[in-house]
Amino acid sequence: MENTQHDGRQQATAVEQPAARHDAAAGPPHTVRRQQTATERRRRELLEAADRVVLRDGPDASMNAIAAEAGITKPILYRHFGDKGGLYRALAVRHTDALLDGLRAALDSPVPRRDRVEATLDTYLTAIEMRPQVYRFLMHPSDEGQGADKDTGFDVGRHSAPLLRRLGEELAQVIGERLDLGPGGEELARVWGHGIVGMMHAAGDWWLRERPCSRAQLVQHLADLLWGRLAAAGDRLGGPGF
Repeated sequence: MENTQHDGRQQATAVEQPAARHDAAAGPPHTVRRQQTATERRRRELLEAADRVVLRDGPDASMNAIAAEAGITKPILYRHFGDKGGLYRALAVRHTDALLDGLRAALDSPVPRRDRVEATLDTYLTAIEMRPQVYRFLMHPSDEGQGADKDTGFDVGRHSAPLLRRLGEELAQVIGERLDLGPGGEELARVWGHGIVGMMHAAGDWWLRERPCSRAQLVQHLADLLWGRLAAAGDRLGGPGF
């Protein structure tokens, strides 16, 4: 019986030792946290370097240029983001988050509904006007026909649709929470959300290229187009109001 107990203790020790070695390899919790913090900080620095290149080069921003701006080699850039698509997605999230914050602030402003509609449209148009190179990088492949050369630019054309879908879903959620659209309201909110985002994107893209009118005039024209149905819809009971 004693030998059996002794053998059991040896087996337990044998099982426990690999776990102990694993924990030792991972390091103490505070060491792991420091490493994670350092990695996150480095990632932010690389995204800031990428932003600087995008502001300069727009859709022609390349991995080589971003690595050079960050003072690192391209393999290190890949190590942080996986590939060009990973870096693009990280930049897209960064800028889309900032845009959504601005749109939410406009929708929450304590002014009449018509003014909030205009403020929301103006927030979007101001964002693309102030940083046109970022907008072109996010929404368009290179206009110079470099799409096939993967070392000179990002293949971003196929990534722009998810950004618009995200904006559409976010706006649909706001509309659904704030407006009483009656039966089928959830579906209608999604139609409106994606329709408004599509309108803003198409009109803004055309306006940014051709500048046929001032931003204020474009805001007024788009708000006039939207206003009839938005004006008629009542606020949702218990909601924050639109």
